[in-house]
Amino acid sequence: MAVAGLAVMVVVVLALLAVVHRYLWRRFVGDTTVEGGVPRRIGTVAAYALPLLSVGALVAGRAGAPFWLQRVLAWPGYLWLAAVLYLTLALLVGEAVRPLLRRALAARANRAEAARIAERAEPADRRELPAPAAGPAAAQGPATLLAETPAPPRPEPPSRRLFVARAVGGAAAVAGLGTVGYGTYGVLRGPRVKRITVPLAKLPRAAHGFRIAVVSDIHLGPILGRAHTQRIVDTVNRTQPDLIAVVGDLVDGTVADLGTAAEPLARLRSRHGAFFVTGNHEYYSGAAAWVDKVRELGLHPLENARVEIGGFDLAGVNDVAGESEGQGPDFARALGDRDRARAAVLLAHQPVVIHDAVAHGVDLQLSGHTHGGQLWPGNYLADLANPTGAGLDRYGDTQLYVTRGAGAWGPPVRVGAPSDITVVELASLRA
Repeated sequence: MAVAGLAVMVVVVLALLAVVHRYLWRRFVGDTTVEGGVPRRIGTVAAYALPLLSVGALVAGRAGAPFWLQRVLAWPGYLWLAAVLYLTLALLVGEAVRPLLRRALAARANRAEAARIAERAEPADRRELPAPAAGPAAAQGPATLLAETPAPPRPEPPSRRLFVARAVGGAAAVAGLGTVGYGTYGVLRGPRVKRITVPLAKLPRAAHGFRIAVVSDIHLGPILGRAHTQRIVDTVNRTQPDLIAVVGDLVDGTVADLGTAAEPLARLRSRHGAFFVTGNHEYYSGAAAWVDKVRELGLHPLENARVEIGGFDLAGVNDVAGESEGQGPDFARALGDRDRARAAVLLAHQPVVIHDAVAHGVDLQLSGHTHGGQLWPGNYLADLANPTGAGLDRYGDTQLYVTRGAGAWGPPVRVGAPSDITVVELASLRA
């Protein structure tokens, strides 16, 4: 049944992609080019090639394709997926503008035509006109007679239809591709530092001002590699944190392909070290091997485990995706025997485990996973699928902070959800 359900979903997605691409071809190619011309041929080839590249980028890793081929397919394939979204949204806005523009051009053409008719009907020298004859017909001038004669409706000239199609298509292309370009720049530029203060009732005065740099969803893969890791490491180290928390989804690929890209993590620096918990993408990429790798790089994996930091307990649980391998979150093991008089900070990749954190007396849960939606309007979906899509929230006596993450999954594009590294400063109510 699960295989049948997956097959139905794949068919539905492919059908939707076919419909969307047909619409894009019609508006950007069919309506704006001449049949048989070179531009139409190029546009038609692109309409078939680009979605094939996107499908290739999505399935290459899971199909075991060589990493070099994954990298070749990833850039054009994933960028086109983002472009499809924003080109389609821009064209849908254009559908509302299209009839207004056509009516405005038609009205302008009618006014110009009326002016030409009036100019031809008016004599060159009004003084040479003969005296008007008696009778009602004679009382009306030529211009009045012409005005009273209804003109037969004329079909819209092909040149006007082409102009409207090219104007709307061009504006949509600029808006859609411009949005993708700006969103790509935001990812490749690297995450910005965000700072928040979280008061904890149980935190002792000695730990007041303790700073945790929270990094999530780095997503090293065919697109984001070693340079991306180095940007993140440099940004984190500039904040001079007391502790670094890497809360999952570090990679999209195996240690063999991405081990070198992760190596700059060895240069992370903080007073109490760097800690790591798994995300769902680690379990798609060989979680056990990655746990060993980050340990080699000097990070401390918290696999359903806890350590005591000055003034509070730091715990970490495996991601819920590990349940399929018998390695899911174990809150009893990580938190069951602790002294609840001490403040507890939990590292958990997905916000959905917040209710388990509340049940185990956690004071603050630090999570990622959502990307804040990554691509608007995906933020609305992220809010629906998670207790908190991004930012700080409270559930009973437990606070939950969700970072938007430092990288991007799939398209290296973020729109309306900028990447961040968050410095969480803990505040004692006794200070």
